[in-house]
Amino acid sequence: MNIYSKKQRWKLLLAVAAILIIVVSLWYTNILVKKIATEERKKVQLWAEAIQNKASLVNYTGELFQKISNEERNKIELWAEANKRLATSNNYTDLTFYLNILSRNTTIPVIVVDEEENISSWRNFDIKEGVDTAQFLLDQLDLMKNSSNEPIDLTYHIPRYTIKQKLYYKDSKIFSELKIVLDDLIQSFISEIVINSASVPVIYTDSTQINVIEHGNLEGGKTGIGQDFLMATIANMREQNEPIVITINNETTNYIFYKDSQLLQQLKYYPYFQILIIALFLLISYYLFSTSRKVEQNQVWVGMAKETAHQLGTPLSSLMAWVEYLKLKEVVDENTINELSKDITRLEIITERFSKIGSVPKLESENLNVVVNDSLAYLKVRISKKVNVTFTTQNNTEIKAKLNPSLFSWVLENLIKNAVDAMKGEGNIDIYITDQSQFVYIDITDTGIGIPRAKHKTIFEPGFTTKQRGWGLGLSLVKRIIENYHSGKIFVKQSDSAGTTFRIVLNK
Repeated sequence: MNIYSKKQRWKLLLAVAAILIIVVSLWYTNILVKKIATEERKKVQLWAEAIQNKASLVNYTGELFQKISNEERNKIELWAEANKRLATSNNYTDLTFYLNILSRNTTIPVIVVDEEENISSWRNFDIKEGVDTAQFLLDQLDLMKNSSNEPIDLTYHIPRYTIKQKLYYKDSKIFSELKIVLDDLIQSFISEIVINSASVPVIYTDSTQINVIEHGNLEGGKTGIGQDFLMATIANMREQNEPIVITINNETTNYIFYKDSQLLQQLKYYPYFQILIIALFLLISYYLFSTSRKVEQNQVWVGMAKETAHQLGTPLSSLMAWVEYLKLKEVVDENTINELSKDITRLEIITERFSKIGSVPKLESENLNVVVNDSLAYLKVRISKKVNVTFTTQNNTEIKAKLNPSLFSWVLENLIKNAVDAMKGEGNIDIYITDQSQFVYIDITDTGIGIPRAKHKTIFEPGFTTKQRGWGLGLSLVKRIIENYHSGKIFVKQSDSAGTTFRIVLNK
């Protein structure tokens, strides 16, 4: 089997193996991602349930504080009513009862003002020593007026006139401390939303789903994140998961938006990144091995060519001496000696060609018509008479190109000999040259059996041959001479059962 057929099979096997590795890698990684995603969603669900339970606790605490606030309001209203009854009652038993009620208010700070908003009495304020009592009470009165507690009317009637007063109050010290605890609880609740055990990106918004209260585990941290980024992230989170609805104190409705963690998102893209790294590694490895192989091939080519030139040199010198000897002795006719001289000259050209392999040949502007005609003149008498070779140029004009005549003739000889073999010694070979502004195109067409499309590039590889006794070096040498030494191109322009056309592109 041809070495390149084996090579193609190995390439196919390696490609199939690589595809299998990629498919298995993607499949297994996808399974891992799904498992991690499932586990992560379970954690998020547990976290969400904990958040809901914590929200219920906050709501219950808020309801409890509201009840305490209502109880304090009831107490202060009762205290105010006792004040009014005390001012208008003449019954000693009632007085004792009212005084008992009034004396029991030891926690709720109150201030009573008259019609002109002058402070007439106050109770349950801890005024530190050295503080201006009057100014302190006025400041407290302003705070009470600005609070949510409505003042209580203390208007009562006694004989001959009516006294109009208002009672202002604020939350007791105990209740204020409890409110601080509630605020801390709410803030702790928000922090637990943001710094969550599931470590998922989360955004906590108000009822509008636009105003962001807090956010956590987002790329960029807590700073450097703009409103546009947050809105885009919320939209993305909404597509992934339904937001968790949180009700605070049975009044405020907020929303928790969340999405897959960064680790899970990275895992989704990990197999593609892995494949990219493997592909890059393979490409670099292939490039290095290919370069190394080409260097080795070049060294073999150069060594073989130099050795061939050296080996030809000795018998060539001997042949030249024998021709001179035959001329002197006149043992053969002049035509025979002329033909021998031509063959010796040809051997000199071949030796020169091999000696130039491995060194940079000198390229000069040459007349292609002359170079091609000289090559054909030598070949026509040495190939089958049943092969018809024709040569034409565009507009039948003289065409020049930069080339080395000796090496370029070698290219033509190889291509024509291969064409003769492909036609089995019978058919037509047409050489046509096209002159363009920058390039010269040389098309060599035969009427042979054609070349399969899959082998259009392989035929130029060293060792590829369809002949039982061939070395597979002819077309490889042609490609090297045209592309490496003439900076041109050679390729199969067209090939089918009716024949093949090789195109050579040379710089003008």
